[in-house]
Amino acid sequence: MKGILLVDHGSVRSEANDMLHAMGDLIQTMAGSDVVVRYAHMELADPNISAGFASCVQGGATDITVFPYMLSPGRHSTSDIPRMVGEVARAFPHVGFSVTPAFGLHEKLAEVVLERAGIGANAN
Repeated sequence: MKGILLVDHGSVRSEANDMLHAMGDLIQTMAGSDVVVRYAHMELADPNISAGFASCVQGGATDITVFPYMLSPGRHSTSDIPRMVGEVARAFPHVGFSVTPAFGLHEKLAEVVLERAGIGANAN
């Protein structure tokens, strides 16, 4: 079964951490029951990456895609998160995993910016 683990930096503000939980719920709804979707924070809040990865496995995932929920390909998304996930994954040798790039440049992100700015076909 496929798993998706969303990972953000984590915050001391619960509202920021709650947003990742809500995004995980939204992605789970969109992906359906054949995909296990969980979330984790790199630091400052729970669940951490270890707990999030384990939760994916406990949910039945045998192949986990870790998505750094960050805009730019900085140190956390290109180095820290892949390293941390690799360390955690050693405890689950039967589970495959990969780490995607951060959001980066994507047309859909540009559409959101235009929509929020009130420009374009989907503007209010």
